[in-house]
Amino acid sequence: MGPVVVLVLGLSCLLLFSIWRQNSGRRKLPPGPTPFPVIGNIPQVDIKDITKSLTNLSKVYGPVFTLYFGMKPTVVLYGYEAVKEALIDHGEEFSGRGRFPLIDKINKGLGIIFSNGHRWKEMRRFSLMTLRNFGMGKRSIEERVQEEAHCLVEELRKTNGSPCDPTYILGCAPCNVICSVVFQNRFDYKDQNLLNLMEKLNENAKILSSPWTQIYNLFPGLIDYVPGSHKTAQDNAEYVKSYILKKVNDHAESLDVNNTRDLIDCFLIKMKQDQKNHKEPLEFTKENLIAAAFDLFGAGTETTSTTLRYGLLLLMKHPHVTAKVKEEIDRVIGRHRSPCMQDRSQMPYTDAVIHEIQRYIDLVPMNVPHAVTRDIKFRGYLIPKGTTILTSLTSVLNDHKEFPNPETFDPGHFLDKSGNFKKSDYFMPFSSGKRMCAGEGLARMELFLFLTTILQNFNLKALVDPQDLDTSAVVKGLLSVPPPYQLCFLPV
Repeated sequence: MGPVVVLVLGLSCLLLFSIWRQNSGRRKLPPGPTPFPVIGNIPQVDIKDITKSLTNLSKVYGPVFTLYFGMKPTVVLYGYEAVKEALIDHGEEFSGRGRFPLIDKINKGLGIIFSNGHRWKEMRRFSLMTLRNFGMGKRSIEERVQEEAHCLVEELRKTNGSPCDPTYILGCAPCNVICSVVFQNRFDYKDQNLLNLMEKLNENAKILSSPWTQIYNLFPGLIDYVPGSHKTAQDNAEYVKSYILKKVNDHAESLDVNNTRDLIDCFLIKMKQDQKNHKEPLEFTKENLIAAAFDLFGAGTETTSTTLRYGLLLLMKHPHVTAKVKEEIDRVIGRHRSPCMQDRSQMPYTDAVIHEIQRYIDLVPMNVPHAVTRDIKFRGYLIPKGTTILTSLTSVLNDHKEFPNPETFDPGHFLDKSGNFKKSDYFMPFSSGKRMCAGEGLARMELFLFLTTILQNFNLKALVDPQDLDTSAVVKGLLSVPPPYQLCFLPV
């Protein structure tokens, strides 16, 4: 038998196995388009704008449907009711982390965001406790954010009212907050270490949102052996991790258990306690510390800076909204003291504007993938343990019943008839349930303090007529990114 015949037979067997596996697995899963062998539903999905494809498919198959990305099924939940039922009503069963092969390759199942089981619960509990100011030394996290807001304003002053692209400066601020929380100290905006960290994190955010990564995630075992941006992402991650490792080793040498300086100190103390108590399994390891710190940088830098950048664009597009926010800042805070979190309760309009920015920009359209932790019957369908779940946050944040005219930027979505701030269960930019973003509190603090401090000190001037500003997202991958723009920060 010749090699060509063997190859043809092998491919035929693979094809038949693929068809059999897909058909046998589809019987009890929610409905969905018929997948092609091996590649699944890829031809029926627009990789460049998956959210639009999910919207169209939901009109055909309803709020719960199945897609095959390659040979593995993914159950999609579309609309508030389905998302809430899964993430909140069945929170434990839907609390697993779905497959994201490129990040799995980088993090190896460690850290906070992409870990599972006992490890995830321990890492999440630790990060939540630390980010809520437990054992964080003499300065509260709010003080650290206020310090960075002051530095941000001073950096913006250096532009002298000239046109500038705010991407880099607005990226430095949240990155420095994470540096302060993790390493104790912030960096000067021209510091080469900060520049290097920012470069690696920014590049990885773009790579993770690219169509190439979607393809890698379908066939990681095959694409691992070919060159591409997935290799760059791994190299960038190794650079950041090696920098964190150096900081961890420095901290270990100067550790004082009675004077915790930052997150690394808190983690090292927990490591010593676990080793002393012979606690098993040992989740507090140096490898997990590096992965957890890496997660904080990855999740806490690009997301907040993108929201700030998008927010300033929307404020320029809607000058009447900006004027009302500035009036509220003048009335509640004035010009001669820094904003603080206590001010937020007295500033319902500003609070509504920040919520509307987050709702409108739809930062993470498809959420980070979940997985079911056991076999579960959901809405009459049997979803096997380990199945990846995609929850469409777009469908929740753009619900027509909750937010009339969701395509329109309108702070009134979060105000009642008396002008008081109005909460909404549909506000899920940080996801919901047990896997809700651990850094939500920090991110909300940064957005409020950074935006109010900027508007307290500057008027925003667009380079074109505000009506001509384009606010449509450029990338609809992992993150929604605003189009590039320039503006002038004119001192008040």
